[in-house]
Amino acid sequence: MQIDIGLIEAANERLAPVVRRTPLLGSPFLDEIAGRRLLVKPECLQHTGSFKFRGGWSAVSALPQEVRARGVIAYSSGNHAQGVAMAAKMHGVPAVIVMPADAPKLKLENTAALGAEVVLYDRVGGESREEVGTSIATARGLTLIRPYDEPQVIAGQGTCGLEIAEQAKADGVETADVLVCAGGGGLTSGIALALEARAPGLRARPVEPEDFDDVKRSLESGGIEHNDRQSGSICDAIITPAPGEITFPIMQRLCGPGIAVPEELCLRAMAAAFTRLKIVVEPGGAVALAAALYMPETVEGDAVIAVASGGNVDPEMFATAIQKYGDGA
Repeated sequence: MQIDIGLIEAANERLAPVVRRTPLLGSPFLDEIAGRRLLVKPECLQHTGSFKFRGGWSAVSALPQEVRARGVIAYSSGNHAQGVAMAAKMHGVPAVIVMPADAPKLKLENTAALGAEVVLYDRVGGESREEVGTSIATARGLTLIRPYDEPQVIAGQGTCGLEIAEQAKADGVETADVLVCAGGGGLTSGIALALEARAPGLRARPVEPEDFDDVKRSLESGGIEHNDRQSGSICDAIITPAPGEITFPIMQRLCGPGIAVPEELCLRAMAAAFTRLKIVVEPGGAVALAAALYMPETVEGDAVIAVASGGNVDPEMFATAIQKYGDGA
């Protein structure tokens, strides 16, 4: 299946009746910190609290009715889990979600609350979610919806890029880096494809936490690089083994250099987002904003756009960010 602007526009048509068109937010306080105009795309306000609803709905809605009726399965640390679970519930079909046992409690509870059957696996111990998911899918006749290396998922995430292109133009921004929180690259590659077709002056840039910067290193080396470990970061939402085999060539062709952000700056960005924009962002969803605010030397141009990709953060983690950096600076 070819992933192009046509597939993204088709996904956009299917999503139109149900998706939340999230705004571009700005704040003079954040502009001052960033040293340039900063616009934030708050996908934390999307259904299920992250952009993942876009890809989940796109993939579930694209299935033939008789296939969809048998049910779907996905593996995820939480955000893709909730996106697929909600899409399945809205279509009235069963969903099984394979999640790491060490996933944030809020994400585990929310996924189950959406009616999905949650199956836990031992990420820390090295158990493979791919093997668990494939085994269950085969045994039960379910359709596996991968979190990023899936054409219809990428197309759904690309609808975020269509909105950015339209909104940036309306705000008079024609040239800017678009910083995107990157895990396996589904959101980054989808946005990059949309921008290529609709706003070629905007350039997607993948942003990751330090020590889990496989996309950045892959873009530098020209081949797919892997992370040494799969846990141990507060940015759990975007920790993946490596860029996807589908997503990496797209990012390699269309994206600017990757950026790696210290975890502490993610907490600082979470506090700034809450104080200045009144939005709640999780650590993994704050890496792009952290780079825009506190690593200005990594960004080019007079304006920057940062995607706040998710807001599913446990209260304790959010409280830590506010207590440490609640002045919003």
